[in-house]
Amino acid sequence: MEARYAELGPSVTLNLPPKSCAIAVMAKTPQAGAVKTRLVPPLEAEEAALLNTCFLQDVAGCMATLASENIHSYVAYTPAGQEATFDGLLPAGFRLLLQRGADLGERLLHATEDFLAVGYEAVCLVNSDSPTLPSALLRRAIDALTLARDRVVLGKAVDGGYYVIGAKKAHPRLFEDITWSSAAVFDQTMERAQELGLDVEILPAWYDVDDLESLRWLCEELFAGNGRHNPENLAAYRAPHTRNYLSSLIEKRGRHKLGLELPTLGAT
Repeated sequence: MEARYAELGPSVTLNLPPKSCAIAVMAKTPQAGAVKTRLVPPLEAEEAALLNTCFLQDVAGCMATLASENIHSYVAYTPAGQEATFDGLLPAGFRLLLQRGADLGERLLHATEDFLAVGYEAVCLVNSDSPTLPSALLRRAIDALTLARDRVVLGKAVDGGYYVIGAKKAHPRLFEDITWSSAAVFDQTMERAQELGLDVEILPAWYDVDDLESLRWLCEELFAGNGRHNPENLAAYRAPHTRNYLSSLIEKRGRHKLGLELPTLGAT
C-alpha cells in the first residue's frame, strides 16, 4: 500500500509564497451506508460508496490541474481514523486535513481557520458531489481571492446550496443561522455576507449529484453530451473515473433498473 498523504495539523510549519491559496475538497470517507444514501435505491449501498469514491477522484483530478507553487490541494476529511482510505486515490501532492466541528457550518469555518492559521492567504472549499465541475470555475474562484479587499466567492449549486466557497478571512457569521441541506443555503449565505459588508464574487451555477434526478443529469452529460446546467458552455471536467464506473454499472445492471431511462446512452 502506498504511503499515506501528508496531513496538515497545528504542529505543521509551511513555507508559503505570497498569494498562496489552499483548495480543499470537503469529503466523508467513502464507506457503504454513510455516503450517497439518497441514491440507495436504485443503487446498492456498496455501489453508492464506489460512485462516491469516483466523484472524489475526479474532483481531486480537476483540482490537480490547478496546482502551482502557490496553489496547494487538500482533502478535508471526516471521520477521524480513516486516513488510510485515501491511499492511492489522490493525485501526487495532495495533503489531508481532518475536519472539525459538529455540523457542516462549523466544519467549513474550522477548515477555513486551519488553513489560514498555517499561513495561506486564501482558502477555497469545494464539495465532492460535482465530478464534472469545470476547472475554469475553480480558477475564477482562486483569482477572485487575489483581488484587494476582504471578499467571499460563492459558486451557486442548482439545488440552492453552493459548490465552492472561498474566503480570505474566517468569518463565523457566514456559517451561522444557515438551514444546511436545504434550498436556502446560498441565499442565506448571501444575506450573511451582506451583513458583514463583504464583496461577493458569484460564479455560474453548477449541479451536485445526490439524487436520482441529478444522477440522470450526470449521465446525460457524460454519455449524451448534454450539459443542461452549463450556461456558459464551459469545458466540463471529463470525470474519467465516474464515467468508467457508471458505464460498467449500466452494462451490468441495465439503465432501466437503475432508473436511467435515457435512450441515448446506448446501454440496455
